Order: sequence, then C-alpha cells, then structure tokens
Amino acid sequence: QVELEESGGGLVQAGGSLRLSCAASGRTFSSSAMGWFRQAPGKERDFVAAFFWGGINTYYDDSVKGRFTISRDNAKNTVYLQMSSLKPDDTAVYYCAASTSVSHLTPGGLRVGASYDVWGQGTQVTVSS
Repeated sequence: QVELEESGGGLVQAGGSLRLSCAASGRTFSSSAMGWFRQAPGKERDFVAAFFWGGINTYYDDSVKGRFTISRDNAKNTVYLQMSSLKPDDTAVYYCAASTSVSHLTPGGLRVGASYDVWGQGTQVTVSS
C-alpha cells in the first residue's frame, strides 16, 4: 500500500508563490501515475496536474497552465507542485493522489479523480487579495 503526505500549504498574497510537496512511502513502485487535485469550499474536487511515472509529459488543467509546475524527485519518492502567480481563486485544499490499480490509464483518465485510489490528507492553500 502507498501512503501519501502533503506539506507546504499556507497563506500567501495574490501574485505570490508556494511549493507543495507530496512524500510517498510504502509500495511506491506500484503507482503508475501521480496527480494533484484541489477542492474549494462548497465545490467539487478538481484536477490540477498529473504525470505518468513512466513518461516525461505533464498534464495541467487550463486554469493553472503556465502558472503551476508539477515535478518529481524519484530518489526521494516526492512529488512537487510549484505554484506561481497565485490568485484568490486558487484557494482550496490541495490533495496529492496516486493511481495504483487502474490498468491502461490514459492521459484523459489522469484528469479524473476516480482513476486514483490513494489520497493524501490534503494541505490548505489560502490566497488573499
């Protein structure tokens, strides 16, 4: 079983930056993809960014493209989400997720929460105007 723990959230002014980290432990080799999602108060959990462990491409929601960057440190089993030019609309709880049980996952499937079966506890990001 894979376990995930996010960190790095906090309060930042609009236009500022934050870097979120997601440390993975356990059977990390069983994961085929990693993603970041976010959930604002009263809203559904939305896709932010993702990648396949075996690939080089990264995938982003249009709302964060050009401002957020997902990256990895394989040696540390850690995934990062660098967030820049933050806006109040980016305020949400951010979740890291791993896909370990979906076969033949497609790039489109990366954007769907149901493709992921392991989730972290979430970290709060608040952007003030």
